[in-house]
Amino acid sequence: MSPLKINKLNHMKVKTVLIKNAKIVNEGRIFEGDILIEGEFIKEVADSISAKTADVMVVDVEGNYVFPGVIDDQVHFREPGLTHKATIASESKAAVAGGITSFIEMPNTSPQTTTIEKLEEKFEIAANTSYANYSFMFGGTNTNLDEILKVDSKNVAGLKLFLGSSTGDMLVDNTDVLEKIFESTDLLISVHCEDEATIKQNLEAHIQKYGNDIPIECHPEIRSAEACYISSSKAIELANKTGARLHIFHVSTAKETKLFTNKIPLKEKKITAEVCIHHLWFSDEDYKKKGTLIKWNPAVKTVDDREALWKALLDDRIDVVATDHAPHTLEEKQNVYTNAPSGGPLVQHALTAMIEAYHKDKISLEKIAEKMCHNPAILFQIEKRGFIKPGYYADLAIVDINSPWTVNKDNIVYKCGWSPFENVTFKSRITHTFVNGTLVYKNFKTLDVKAGKRLTFER
Repeated sequence: MSPLKINKLNHMKVKTVLIKNAKIVNEGRIFEGDILIEGEFIKEVADSISAKTADVMVVDVEGNYVFPGVIDDQVHFREPGLTHKATIASESKAAVAGGITSFIEMPNTSPQTTTIEKLEEKFEIAANTSYANYSFMFGGTNTNLDEILKVDSKNVAGLKLFLGSSTGDMLVDNTDVLEKIFESTDLLISVHCEDEATIKQNLEAHIQKYGNDIPIECHPEIRSAEACYISSSKAIELANKTGARLHIFHVSTAKETKLFTNKIPLKEKKITAEVCIHHLWFSDEDYKKKGTLIKWNPAVKTVDDREALWKALLDDRIDVVATDHAPHTLEEKQNVYTNAPSGGPLVQHALTAMIEAYHKDKISLEKIAEKMCHNPAILFQIEKRGFIKPGYYADLAIVDINSPWTVNKDNIVYKCGWSPFENVTFKSRITHTFVNGTLVYKNFKTLDVKAGKRLTFER
């Protein structure tokens, strides 16, 4: 496609922006109209708006689609301590290239985000370096309940608990401590659910059979569907017992989808669920070609599991689509099975991948906006984000729905330099991204402007 028309103004100094001729995707409908931005906020959304002064930056999107900026509720940006893999700067830059304007980052960095002091250090890094809006999860352990109770729920996205081991040693496996956390905190509790005893037993059996070079196809046998279900069902049982507000990350199995309901509105749900891009895109049939590049925890599982996840997403048992963006270097990923870390980079390609599913008639554009923009804002009670309406922050992603491109090393933004989507040709592409009314991504290039702000919460 040709670059969009923008009048010749210095975008860094512009206070007023007028987006013209847009197909606006918002709150269950698509309508043609214009969006007026003043400062950081959306001032007006209407069928037609005229620029009243000469110092307005006019962006004619020529009938392309405008989504609310995506809110990714689960990323690992690796800073501090693991910055050879990624940084908040590098991955937020990739995020805005993918239309993600806000992210919630996880606590399993080095050092871990398990004290107020370490939490504030991460906020300071983000304030100085992030291209996108940001918040963080506070990490729970077997020994930091006193610190958890000091956390103000208005200052962070929530509490993250690892009920199965993953990157970093943050496993909470003391059942008494776990129940105490659930009954004591008013923080939203997000959990990684895999049963550690089941995983250890499965891994030992496979090591006895194969040694350390276990075929990657065995990953979903080791980190099995049963391991996920045992852990998820226990977490839900505990939430029901204590009244805790529970959010289950990266649901990956058909069996788990039966644990969730679509009988009540999202705002009233005490137990919610997320599914990730990789569990919607890949299946165990892809291990042969992709190898450890698609090694995630929880594991990518069967085609039947994938289809059940899609069904639960579309019927609203699953509330949110996220990435679990978790980069490692290519050298690390290419180790033998037991030494190859789990996780991969996804923020640059998440919205594009979901729109590819739209092209395949699996989901509507309106539903994509609901699951990636509206629902994360509702679920985490994020203030004035996730929707295109007056009074809300102007976080916007402009998408050319018919602009084919192929993912390759030349256009990958991640610091790690690789993607599980390499050599995939997508039919659609993000062309521009606005964060807080500032143009941060323009015609496939990230601008050198860090417009991200700390997310605030209506709690």
